[in-house]
Amino acid sequence: MTEQYLVKIEKERHVFSAAHFITYDGDTCEPLHGHNYHVAAEVRGPLDENQYVIDFIALRDALQEIVDRLDHRMLLPTEHPTIKIAAISHGHEIEVTHGDRRWVFPSTDCVLLPMANTTAELLARYIGHELLDSLEKRLGARPTEVTISVDECDGQWGVCELLGE
Repeated sequence: MTEQYLVKIEKERHVFSAAHFITYDGDTCEPLHGHNYHVAAEVRGPLDENQYVIDFIALRDALQEIVDRLDHRMLLPTEHPTIKIAAISHGHEIEVTHGDRRWVFPSTDCVLLPMANTTAELLARYIGHELLDSLEKRLGARPTEVTISVDECDGQWGVCELLGE
């Protein structure tokens, strides 16, 4: 019999409120809006010398730091082919354009994300990679199997599994 172990963290405090917009159907851009995103993380692996997969406290705190960086921000994708992002006013503002639409945000209110669209699935991928980097710094080791789930609207989850890194 093979044994597999998993820890899951899904706490009320792992929530961030953020604004975004996405494009779909080629070049249609939805209106600016926001969500209260809920984040859950699962880590799979063997038991260590302490007989656990990963320290819950390290996992909790690493995830909280990521959630805090996204909380109350405008999420902007830097890799979208038709959404253009530029710093203006000596870097104090971010100008975003898409077709004939234009928005200007205080730069301190924005998070520029290395993704093509700020979908729940790509947010899950981003959070997963940030979590892996943070855990490696905290623990000196990187989990090899992590699943991040991002709920953008009470039951609408985007999920990313990061396996074998």
